[in-house]
Amino acid sequence: MTDQTTGQLLITLPDADWQEALAPHLPAGVRSLVWDVDSDPREALGDDADHVAYVVVPYAHPAGALETVGGLPALQLVQALSAGYDNLVESLPEGVRLANGAGIHDASTSELALALALASLRGLDDAVRDAQQGRWRTVQRPSLADRRVLVLGTGGIGGAIADRLGPFEVDLVRVATTARSDERGPVHGIDELPTLLPSVEVVFIGLPLNDTTRGLVDAAFLAALPDGALVVNVGRGPIVDTDALLAELRSERLYAALDVTDPEPLPADHPLWAAPNVLISPHVGGHTTAMRPRALRLLRTQVERLVAGQEPLNVVVG
Repeated sequence: MTDQTTGQLLITLPDADWQEALAPHLPAGVRSLVWDVDSDPREALGDDADHVAYVVVPYAHPAGALETVGGLPALQLVQALSAGYDNLVESLPEGVRLANGAGIHDASTSELALALALASLRGLDDAVRDAQQGRWRTVQRPSLADRRVLVLGTGGIGGAIADRLGPFEVDLVRVATTARSDERGPVHGIDELPTLLPSVEVVFIGLPLNDTTRGLVDAAFLAALPDGALVVNVGRGPIVDTDALLAELRSERLYAALDVTDPEPLPADHPLWAAPNVLISPHVGGHTTAMRPRALRLLRTQVERLVAGQEPLNVVVG
C-alpha cells in the first residue's frame, strides 16, 4: 500500500493525541497526518491528500462521516474505531475497503452489559432514588444467579458477555444466526428462538445491525418472554422494535436496560425516558479507558500488515 510517488505509506489519524500515541510504534516509511474527516481534505492536508492510503475515522462518527474521503484519490482502506459500522457504509466511496474496530470494545461493552443487568435486577435505580430522599427500604429482588440467560450474538461482544456470565452461575443459552458449536459449547440458531424464549429470564443483545438483525426483537419476540423478563441491549438500537418494547414496559410486564436506542440520540421528550422498568445509558458501552490501548494495538497491527503487503484485519466491506 506504499505510495509509488513518495515511497511512503501515508495515513491520517483523528486528532493529535492519536498521532502522538501511535508515533513511537510506526515502522519506517510510514507518515501520519491529523485529519478528522469532517473538513475538506484539500484544505486540511494540502498536496498530501493525493497520497493518503489509510484513514482512521473518529470514534464518535455521525452517519455520512465518509462523504469527504472521496477527495482522496489514493485511498484504499478506511478504519473505524467502533465495532458497528452500519452508519458508514452508505458514504463509503466505491472501491475503498472498510475495517471496523472489532475487539476494541469487547471488554468495556460486556462490562456495561452486566452492570446494566445487575442494576436492573437488583433495583439499584430505585435504591438511588430512595437514597436521595433519605429513605431506607428493603425489597427482595431477583438475583442474576440461577436465571436462564440468553445471549444473542457470538462475536466479540457476545462472546465477552458469555465469558463474564460464567462466575454468576447462570443457565446460559447462546444464539447466533445459524446453529453450530464452538469452543464455548453449543450455539442455537435464530430459527430456534420461538422455542427458547418462553423459558428465558434475561436476554443480552450483542449483535451487529444488518438486514437479518434489524427489528429482530419485535412484538412477537417480546411477547414470547415470560413475565418479569429483562432485555439488555448493548448492540444496536434498531435491533429492537421501540414501539413494541414501549408497550411491554408500559404494561410493566417486562424490564429493559438499554445502552443503545432507536432513535439515537434519544430525544428529551421521547416516551422511553418516562417508561417504567427501564434503565438507559447514552451509548457509552465502549467509551472507557479500556478503549485507547486496545485501539492502538489494532492500529499498530494494521499499519504493520499494510507495510508488509498483508491483508488488513477486520475488513467488513470490500
